[in-house]
Amino acid sequence: VQLQASGGGLVQAGGSLRLSCVVSGLTFASYGVGWFRQAPGEERKFVAAIRRTRTTHYADSVKGRFTISRDNAKNTVYLQMNSLKPDDTAVYYCAADRSIILSSLSVPAQYDYWGQGTQVTVSS
Repeated sequence: VQLQASGGGLVQAGGSLRLSCVVSGLTFASYGVGWFRQAPGEERKFVAAIRRTRTTHYADSVKGRFTISRDNAKNTVYLQMNSLKPDDTAVYYCAADRSIILSSLSVPAQYDYWGQGTQVTVSS
């Protein structure tokens, strides 16, 4: 199983980026996918998740600014990030799990498979 995250970069505050997570080696449509982020010296934190039913969930800090979506034909999950803030600076990781449940979808240990991360830097 491989998860390949891409799309990170350097952007000014107020700008936008779209992250992609391409998944291979599993039946993608049967899996939920989450995005997490980790800033230096901090724990990995939940950003957003999309279940196999396409229901979506967001951290309060990104609601209204970020949108998660999936394209099962391309085995890809996207994270559209708008109105970026310096506090959004982190390494962003995507993760997949077959049995994401509502009570634990924000918990990193819930997820079986992880990508390598992509750096997002937002300058003020």
